[in-house]
Amino acid sequence: MAFEEWDHGGTAALDIPHPPSGRGSPVPLSKDAGEARVRPDAPVGPLCPPEERPGEEQSPPPEGHGTAPADLDADQDQSRRGFVRRHPFGTLLGALVAATAAAAGYLYWDNAAHYQSTDDAFIAARQFGIAPQVSGDITAVPVTDNQEVPAGAVIARIDARSYRIALEQDLAQVASARAGIQNVDAQINVQQAQIDANQAQVVQAQASLVFATQQAARYADLARHGAGSVQDAQQYSSQLRQQRATLASTQASLTVAQRQIDALKAQRENAYATLAQAEAQRGRAQLNLSYTTVTAAQAGRVVQLSAAVGEYVQPGTDLTMFVPDRIWVTANFKETQLDQLRPGQPVTLHIDAYPERTIRGHVASVQPGSGTAFSLLPAENATGNYVKIVQRVPVKIIIDNPPADVALGPGMSVDPTVRVNPNPSLYERLRSWL
Repeated sequence: MAFEEWDHGGTAALDIPHPPSGRGSPVPLSKDAGEARVRPDAPVGPLCPPEERPGEEQSPPPEGHGTAPADLDADQDQSRRGFVRRHPFGTLLGALVAATAAAAGYLYWDNAAHYQSTDDAFIAARQFGIAPQVSGDITAVPVTDNQEVPAGAVIARIDARSYRIALEQDLAQVASARAGIQNVDAQINVQQAQIDANQAQVVQAQASLVFATQQAARYADLARHGAGSVQDAQQYSSQLRQQRATLASTQASLTVAQRQIDALKAQRENAYATLAQAEAQRGRAQLNLSYTTVTAAQAGRVVQLSAAVGEYVQPGTDLTMFVPDRIWVTANFKETQLDQLRPGQPVTLHIDAYPERTIRGHVASVQPGSGTAFSLLPAENATGNYVKIVQRVPVKIIIDNPPADVALGPGMSVDPTVRVNPNPSLYERLRSWL
């Protein structure tokens, strides 16, 4: 084994002969660390530094061992330029696709920023049950399930014979009360004539009293002067007292007649009260008779009809449910979507049951509070552990053009889209230009 050492780089080479041929290969050694590395492909001969070996091409050092970052960047740039030169069409196509995707993404984002939508929305209405207000047997049900009916349409009829008889009795009582009033009025008229007669008698008695007073004074004066008899003076004095009593009696009769008028007037007031009571009973009977015909208070649809001919019903028994034609949409938006949402903004509605239809509407109002705040058991966030959850706020949306050829009712799912920014988006401007 041959060993040779040189001191330029601190590296030595060993010639180790191969077992078959006896030839050796140089093994680089580290002078400082005392380690040897076998290089099978190294030529056999005197040891020398790698940079001084004649005729041997030097390989670049491995990455990260003496290579500068600037050299790496230069190599990468050269590699890219080489790829662009080799694939110019693919590079151009990729750049075009990337630019198109970026432009389309911006157009979509800009257009979507003009709208707010939710899938938590449903059709709502003030549906109610129709029930009779009187009892009786149902004689007719002229409607059927899910039928569209106008306002005032007959839903059911109840046997009205007993209510018609009650109305006739009340009508008779009204007539009797009116006759009583007429009787009292006649008595008042008679009493008024009696008062007039008594007043005439009072006037007559007053006139007779005046004459009797004059006669008594005249004959009393004659008796004092001896021109008349004392008997005549006494007689006319007695007649004067009689006329005074007659006047007092006629005045008393006049007072009694006048008081009788007051009594008759009180009787007339009582007769009018009796008439009012009879008329009220008549009105109640008429109302009960009208209740035997159950009608729709407004236009809408008959739902879940349960009334049947021959059924005996009591007041308050539901005959059917009724859904009015006046419906709206309750959209539960997240509270983070309400910043630009205002009443009057236009809304586009897509109903899940009829996806091919586009229905227009507008925002009517925003509920002042979340839905949980008005629930039966509102959340108590002041107790226990708290986890913040984005709340939902109901928004009422009025349908501007409800379709008449399809059935819309409470609970149907809707996807509303509210335009919160009236200014046209870039996509809309481009579309109008094109």
